[in-house]
Amino acid sequence: MSFTTEERGRPNTQEYRLFFKNSDGKYVSPFHDVPIYANKAEDIFHAVVEVPRWTNAKMEIATKDPLNPLKQDVKKGNLRYVANVFPHKGYIWNYGAIPQTWEDPNHKDSDTGCCGDNDPIDICDIGDKVCSRGEIITVKVLGTLALIDEGETDWKVMVINTDDPEAANFNNIDDVRRLKPGYLEATVDWFKRYKVPDGKPENQFAFNGEFKDRDFAIKTVKSTHEFWKALVSKKTNAGELNCMNTSVSDSPFFCSPADAEAVVKSACPFGAEHPIPCSVDKWFYYEK
Repeated sequence: MSFTTEERGRPNTQEYRLFFKNSDGKYVSPFHDVPIYANKAEDIFHAVVEVPRWTNAKMEIATKDPLNPLKQDVKKGNLRYVANVFPHKGYIWNYGAIPQTWEDPNHKDSDTGCCGDNDPIDICDIGDKVCSRGEIITVKVLGTLALIDEGETDWKVMVINTDDPEAANFNNIDDVRRLKPGYLEATVDWFKRYKVPDGKPENQFAFNGEFKDRDFAIKTVKSTHEFWKALVSKKTNAGELNCMNTSVSDSPFFCSPADAEAVVKSACPFGAEHPIPCSVDKWFYYEK
């Protein structure tokens, strides 16, 4: 299954959007139409890359927009760029989400004691390839970290791209610890401190910041898939989320290809890229 992307608006502006098409050239939602499984029998999942490794722009699936294109997050009226907290530069993995999952904000997790963050479940791809924005990859789940972000459960699922030359050597979280020493510790450090330059406190974690293993992580991903099923079938109140889709035929949010195309055509035409502010490259230092 292959997907392509189409840019609209001017990159590095608030109007920029990245829409998705399937192999038939039909517009689709990366939240609702890309299948969760690449290989269900082997628990191989699809993942949508929102932020390529080493970049700073906080791109995300626009869960409240029709067709859920990628757009850059905005805080206090400004485009959001993640700060570089020494020694990290931008995101230290390919960062994204698993489609057809949803962390239900009305469900209190029995392990973390906090409700979900109202988004698809996040992934951190540790493979060597620096992916492209909007690239859809197939991934093997290795474990998960339970971030508590402003009182919400925000799972970070550690994965490796199945196309990585070393993918066969990674089957659980201990393989990451053994074969990429320091990467898990850097991951905890990154998530703990990345909001501090913005004046926020350090983030907290469930399980004392310990990673849970592959089986736990897969169980967590599958539970968020069940929450998504309830969402897209209207058994759960979607609130402000937009569940427009072109493939879930029994969903009340199902739409025609023509309706989907109209959404894209109504977006701003693709234009010249705006420069990224030089302040994005600043490094922040402080004592741990």
